[in-house]
Amino acid sequence: MSPQPVLEAQDISKHFVLKGSGDLPGRNRPVLHAVDDVSLSIARGEAVGLVGESGCGKSTLARIISRLVDPTAGTLSMSGRSITDISSARFVRSDLRRKIQMVFQDPSDSVNPRFSVFDIIADPLRQLCRPATKAELVARVREAARAVNLAPELLDRFPHQLSGGQKARVGIARAMIVDPELLVLDEPTSALDVSVQATVLKLLARLTREANVALLFVSHDLNVVRLLCSRIFVMYLGRIVESGPTEEIFNRPRHPYTKALLSAVPTLRSGRTGERVKLEGEPRSPIDPDPFACRLVGRCPWQQQRCTTAEPALEACGPAHAVRCHFPLD
Repeated sequence: MSPQPVLEAQDISKHFVLKGSGDLPGRNRPVLHAVDDVSLSIARGEAVGLVGESGCGKSTLARIISRLVDPTAGTLSMSGRSITDISSARFVRSDLRRKIQMVFQDPSDSVNPRFSVFDIIADPLRQLCRPATKAELVARVREAARAVNLAPELLDRFPHQLSGGQKARVGIARAMIVDPELLVLDEPTSALDVSVQATVLKLLARLTREANVALLFVSHDLNVVRLLCSRIFVMYLGRIVESGPTEEIFNRPRHPYTKALLSAVPTLRSGRTGERVKLEGEPRSPIDPDPFACRLVGRCPWQQQRCTTAEPALEACGPAHAVRCHFPLD
């Protein structure tokens, strides 16, 4: 891996000011904290997983990193060059746009149904690279299709004529055709059958290895992330609550939320190591969260008085392993 991260995010936050009773004179509007002070880095040739339950902010963070949305605070750097000062509106026309590509959750909703597969894959190339000749365009599209094991005869078809796995490969080919340095994938396998998921994951692992691209894989499925990623960031209510090497996270989770997530993963083994951890109650509201309390308060089986009066910081608990908890699990 390169010592210089392809992407580095420092203290990224995204807040949304809401309409409501705060519109009254003398009162502040409520603020939804979708992402709060998140820092992470991804090296070339590395696959990093971002996991958490629905509504935790992982898709918002993925869109910020992809420069589709501007952060409220924090900085983003691409190969050491700051890109935060380029707004998402201007980033579309920047020469850096091709270096960050995204594969969306639903390949059907993210493509033009009037485009053929050929035009879907070729569109980013036309917009961002502008090949000199039609022959070059055709050659690049065919090469991108071949790289994702997409049969040449499918290039003349339309999205409604493809299977789910074929659509997923079209989405990956469309992102990879411009030779990105960072590929962001937002739940790309969630709508696929298990057998198709395995095929897509093998494809992503091969592309990461052969193209030496950095990969951020967003998912709620821990088993999928374990197959592909070497590091994992666990997110809860806008915060990173634990990060570390994948096997370390799976074998020795230090945060109660991570342990609860892992204990809920289905298994075919007759006996499960460790006791099932259940988080009772509902998650706290992300709107104007209490700055003096852990965000897992009210659901954590191990919470103590300190958890209600001081929010923990993300601190190292081992080599390359960090946890946001006053009382990390052993």
